Amino acid sequence: MELSEVIFIDNLPSIDLHGLDSATARVKTLEFINDNKIMGNDIICIVHGIGSGRIKEEVHKTLKFSKDVIDYKLVFYNVGCTIAKIKLT
Repeated sequence: MELSEVIFIDNLPSIDLHGLDSATARVKTLEFINDNKIMGNDIICIVHGIGSGRIKEEVHKTLKFSKDVIDYKLVFYNVGCTIAKIKLT
């Protein structure tokens, strides 16, 4: 499944990073990617909120440089969430 085909994000495994600082958000994002890779989930949802944008920037930087992430994008109708496609092998 491609990210453009994802319609219902409520059915995706998700993590909520509200209230975390940037460093903790980065660690939690990497742990979440690893956990879902092990469980065989190839598409995940990361809820970072809107706020000042620092957590979103940290999440996107983490996803950009992760060797396990194929693609990621903001959810069209909820810019406080990012969905990502991860490599399972």
